Amino acid sequence: MSKTTFLSVAVLAALAGAALSQPAAAQATNAASPVPAAARMPAACPAILKQNFKRLQDEAPQDLCQYAGKVVLVVNTASYCGFTKQYEGLEKLYAKYGGRGLVVLGFPSNDFGKQEPGSAKEIADFCFNTYGVKFPMFAKSSVTGPEANPLHASLAQATGQAPKWNFTKYLIGRDGKVLAHFPSKVTPEDPALVGRIEQAL
Repeated sequence: MSKTTFLSVAVLAALAGAALSQPAAAQATNAASPVPAAARMPAACPAILKQNFKRLQDEAPQDLCQYAGKVVLVVNTASYCGFTKQYEGLEKLYAKYGGRGLVVLGFPSNDFGKQEPGSAKEIADFCFNTYGVKFPMFAKSSVTGPEANPLHASLAQATGQAPKWNFTKYLIGRDGKVLAHFPSKVTPEDPALVGRIEQAL
């Protein structure tokens, strides 16, 4: 074997050895850089979301813990109210900020002015067909007084403000703390509401 051939074989062997060692080096790097626990584990469910409600469309039980780690806007709704057009703005909020971690939760209620008299199907059809609502909606319930559902009872206790009319809004942070209460007249487009949402996100 000539000296030139011998050197070429040696160079090729060295290059092959370096290529083979790269996966092992990558594995060593990955082993030395574990994924943070926060990235692996789902967010712990805060007490205020440890509740179950029936879904409006089909009454399937829904665990609110599925929204843990998100910014949650809770709204009590009605189909025949002067504020009903706020459905459109709420859906726009959900569409705009949903990818960043906002979820809007709608709770139909007949508490105020008897303005939500329909069945679950009637309410669901109205919301989707009239306003294209895609954010989660839950079965009709009371939101104030001794019969208030447990979520609204907790929200009223946390803020000192029970709903006084349809489309009252409560903002819950990613950690489960109740951040703000907004009365019915505060629209989904109001800078005060939008600003608090963006701050929480």
